[in-house]
Amino acid sequence: MLITELVLHPIAISDPPLRSSYGLHAPFALRTIVELKTDSGLTGISETYGGDGPLAGLEAVRQRVTGMDPFQLAGLSRDLTAEAAHEMETTPAGGRTQTYLVPGENPLDRYARTFAAIEIACLDLIGKAVGKPVCDVIGGRVRDRVSFSAYLFYKHGVFSGPEDEYGEVLDPRSCVRECRQMIARYGFREIKLKGGVLDPDVEILTLRVLRDTFGPAYPLRIDPNCAWSIETSVRVGRELKDELSNGGYLEDPCATLEGMAEVRRRLLAENNSTPQASNVAVTYFADVPRAQALDAVQIVLSDPHYWGGMRNVQYLSHLTSVLGMGLSMHSNSHLGVSLMAMTHVAAACSNLTYACDTHYPWQTAEDEIVQGGRIPFVNGCVQILNRPGLGVDLDYDQLARGRERYARIPYRKRDDEAEMRQHVDPAWKRVLPRW
Repeated sequence: MLITELVLHPIAISDPPLRSSYGLHAPFALRTIVELKTDSGLTGISETYGGDGPLAGLEAVRQRVTGMDPFQLAGLSRDLTAEAAHEMETTPAGGRTQTYLVPGENPLDRYARTFAAIEIACLDLIGKAVGKPVCDVIGGRVRDRVSFSAYLFYKHGVFSGPEDEYGEVLDPRSCVRECRQMIARYGFREIKLKGGVLDPDVEILTLRVLRDTFGPAYPLRIDPNCAWSIETSVRVGRELKDELSNGGYLEDPCATLEGMAEVRRRLLAENNSTPQASNVAVTYFADVPRAQALDAVQIVLSDPHYWGGMRNVQYLSHLTSVLGMGLSMHSNSHLGVSLMAMTHVAAACSNLTYACDTHYPWQTAEDEIVQGGRIPFVNGCVQILNRPGLGVDLDYDQLARGRERYARIPYRKRDDEAEMRQHVDPAWKRVLPRW
C-alpha cells in the first residue's frame, strides 16, 4: 500500500467569542482536514491547525509523502526532526514555548505539527488496512472510554448574529450557569476554567462558587495562560488551596519554568502542595526533565497535534511516568476527527489519568465534518468505537461547506489580540504579567 495523493481541505468553523489572556477568539476558527489516498483504495484522514502557516508546512512535505508506504513513518520523522533540531540550534532557549504565540502560529512548531498530521492520517490508514482501531494499532488500549473535562471560558455575547447557547459569561454566577449547561449535556465529571481574563479576585470567587455548587467530587483546575506575576500566582494558589485539591491543579499561572518553580517553592513552604501543570512552558521533550528538576511542573499537558503525533504522546506518557509526573491533554477549537485522534491516543497512554481538555462543546453540529454528526459523550467520556482506524469518515457535503466558508472569510491566521481591539478595547495589548 502506497500513498498516491495528499489532499488538503482548509476549512473555517464557527467559534464563539471566548476570552483568554491571549485575547478573544475570532468568529471562525481555521482548521485543515488531511486526506491520504492510496493505491489500495483506502484513505486515511486527520485534522490539524488551519491557515497559511500550517498549510505551507503540509505543502512542503507533499513530494516526500507521495509514494510513501504509510507503515514506514520513521524516515519522515527523522527528516523533519533533523530540520527542527537544526532550527532549534539558532533559537533562544524557550523559543518553542507558547507564552506569546498560540498553538499553530509558532513557526518552530511547524515540523512537529506537520508530522503529526501525516502520522495520524497514516495510523488511520494502517488501522483500516488491518481492521483494527488506531489505539490497538499503537500498542493497545488501557481504557475503552476517555474522560474529558468541562472546559469553561469567560466569554462575550455574540457581537452579531444569533446568540450561542451559553450567552455572555463575565462573572461567577454566569460561569456556574455555563458549567451546569455543559454537565447536563455532556456529563463531565471534572471542571477547568480558562482564567487570566478578569481580576484574579473575581476568578478566585468563580472557583469558590463552582466548588460550592458542584462539591468536591468535581476536581477543579484553572489556567490563566501566564497572566499572573509570581506574587499573584502565589496568592491565588494560597486562596484556592482547598478548591484545587483532590485532583485539581494550577496550570501555567506565570511565565517561564523558573517563575513556576518559585511559585511552587513558596507554596510548599506554606504546606500547600497544589500541583502545577503546563502546556505553555513545556512543549517538547527537552523541557520535561528540566521542568521536573526545577519542580516547576508536576503535570504535563500533552497534545498529539503539536507534540509530534500520537506515538510521541505515548513516549511522553512513559517519560512522565518514569519522572513521577502526571499527564493530561491540551485542546484547541476542533471537530470530530481531532477529537477521535485525542481519544485514541489517550486510550493507549497508561499515565494519562487526568480528564483531557476539549473545546468540542464550543463547536456546533452545523460545522461537524464526520458522517453521522457529532461525537457523543456519555458521563463526560468518549467511547472507543469498534471500527477500524479512527472510527470516523468524512461527510463531504459538510466538508465542502467548511471550505466555502474558509474562502469567504478575510483572515488566514489566528490573531486573538486583533479581535480584542476590534470588539472590546481598541487599545488592548497582551501584557505579561497583567496582574
